[in-house]
Amino acid sequence: MFFYISKTLGFLATPTNGLLVLLLVGVVTLRWRFGRQLTGLAAVLLVICGLSPAANLLMAPLEQRFPRWDAGNGAPDGIVVLGGAIDATVFGARGELALNEAGERMTEAVALARTYPNARILFSGGEGKVLKQGHTEADAARAFFARMGLAPERIEVEDRSRNTTENAVFSKELAAPKPGERWLLVTSAWHMPRSIGCFRAAGFPVEAYPVDFRTPGQGLLWPFFFASDGLRRFDLASREWIGLAAYYASGRSSELFPAP
Repeated sequence: MFFYISKTLGFLATPTNGLLVLLLVGVVTLRWRFGRQLTGLAAVLLVICGLSPAANLLMAPLEQRFPRWDAGNGAPDGIVVLGGAIDATVFGARGELALNEAGERMTEAVALARTYPNARILFSGGEGKVLKQGHTEADAARAFFARMGLAPERIEVEDRSRNTTENAVFSKELAAPKPGERWLLVTSAWHMPRSIGCFRAAGFPVEAYPVDFRTPGQGLLWPFFFASDGLRRFDLASREWIGLAAYYASGRSSELFPAP
């Protein structure tokens, strides 16, 4: 039930969806002053969200929360790779592997697997869409790792999870980490705080290995040249902040804004 509620609220809480609804209501009621004000407000907010540095200002604190992993402490015993980087629908329909903007989750996992040949590799990703497509991201991940030359028997997949909470719970069940073992968690830097919170709540201690950075991390955060890029990032960052609050309020994360 939480899965369907979170998906519904996630759609409603996406800023651009709300602004488009506001704009539509304004256009329909243009004959009244109220409608003209709504239209103007929606247009101004769309410009601010799409072209100003606002999206990067929201994204940067998420990405800077956890530093890059320090390899100086020794090799990890295992590596958990969160889904979200492969389009399972395209894979199911075409049989082709299609990586999205978060592709570094997969490519960096391959690099880690080659650097640490004795580490277990666990991919976590089921079917996260409300309308089931019949193909999980884990199916595509198997094919991807095989194409990258990793031995199939080395790859463990968790294919039941539909959100970050289930990533943590089901990964722990499959990994069965022993006391003293060191496990890395590979996911996008902006998604790391919520992911760490979920893994801590599930009792699975992991070390953050953030990838897929979207902001420079320091210096001036420039405005966007294409409004579509700014709006997409604004939606992504806003939903992640909302997700942090919702997961903490529902007890699915150990902290409101997890830190190292």
